[in-house]
Amino acid sequence: MDERSTAEQPWPVRVVSQRLGEWIGRLGWVWMDGQVAQISRRPGTSTVFLTLRDPAADMSLTVTAHRDVLDAGTPQLAEGARVVVHARPSFYPARGTLSLRADEIRQVGLGELLARLEQVRNLLRAEGLFDPARKRRPPFLPRTVGLITGRASAAERDVIATATRRWPVVRRKVINTPVQGPDAVPQIVAALQRLDSDPDVDVIVVARGGGSVEDLLPFSDEALCRAVFACRTPVVTAIGHESDTPLVDLVADVRASTPTDAAKRVVPDLAEERTMIATARGRLRRAVAGMLDREQHRLDALRTRPVLARPRVMVDERAADVAALRDRSRRCLRHRLDTAADDLRHTLARVRTLSPKATMQRGYAVVQRTDGHVVRDAAEVAGGDALRIRLAEGEIAATVCDARPQRERPDGTGRSR
Repeated sequence: MDERSTAEQPWPVRVVSQRLGEWIGRLGWVWMDGQVAQISRRPGTSTVFLTLRDPAADMSLTVTAHRDVLDAGTPQLAEGARVVVHARPSFYPARGTLSLRADEIRQVGLGELLARLEQVRNLLRAEGLFDPARKRRPPFLPRTVGLITGRASAAERDVIATATRRWPVVRRKVINTPVQGPDAVPQIVAALQRLDSDPDVDVIVVARGGGSVEDLLPFSDEALCRAVFACRTPVVTAIGHESDTPLVDLVADVRASTPTDAAKRVVPDLAEERTMIATARGRLRRAVAGMLDREQHRLDALRTRPVLARPRVMVDERAADVAALRDRSRRCLRHRLDTAADDLRHTLARVRTLSPKATMQRGYAVVQRTDGHVVRDAAEVAGGDALRIRLAEGEIAATVCDARPQRERPDGTGRSR
């Protein structure tokens, strides 16, 4: 038959079933790790049906085994247990179903689980999922608190009661999921993604009460740890008791010892905040009062100073100084003016004494020729010369009739006419 099918030459159903059986048969025997979701023992048959679920994904497979195989390896196997199965897949063409036939079933012990958890712990630490630098601080007063916990659990009651008592108007969005068993991890991851995508949710709380190590295994699952790390909203975990430390506590932004402690960490206490506000107001009031008192003391001290207590004293002193200086300057100016007036009078008297006019006032006159030359000697003029005679008051025009020079005396002391 042609190896390739076409619309013109399709394969019959039997051929497709045969090919599927061949392809699946090539896988051979495999070891699988899973969690028992369901055990079905049908009366009257020797076949036992196991539903194995992947703890990190919403996937399951049906495994069949002989009753002797189950009783030989894990006679007390219960739902929720972690097992390792050696099985071979097979395809039944008649019904078109896939099943796995197991010839060995081993229940994983606590030691093996802890060893695997340590491997996951080292892997996540190496990738930086536990780094304190990337942890975010929850908001002081969240608008809405997202809560993931078991339905009607004590953890849910503790978180809601504590949060309501501390802040009565707090809003919350609760998603109930299984907190143990094969369905826990997928549903918790889905709830985380749902709350993280809600813009009103400011903080997410994942809470669960105490339990055994096996009960808390879902909270150490690698897929759940990575989902918490991928959240953009701060995540607070409160898993088990204070001594329990699942891996999700190391990845979360805040680890609370109990669900009650988680509520205290995400919601402030109204009474405490009121007390703190009252205390702060009192401190502020005292600080302001102290500041006012200090400033009042400073003002009082300033008011007692002379410049402020008697401000006119300085003005009066300065006014007296100004008046004294004014009187002094007036006296000095008057003295200088009097001295200058005296000097002027004396100078004027001397000038008047030496002035030709003063001499002329006594009857003397000044005789000048027409060219302005002062006649001092009779020999300087001749008969008929025109003269101008200046008196103390006015002038006289005259003509020389006779000029008689003075002759020298015989004793040589003067001239005679």
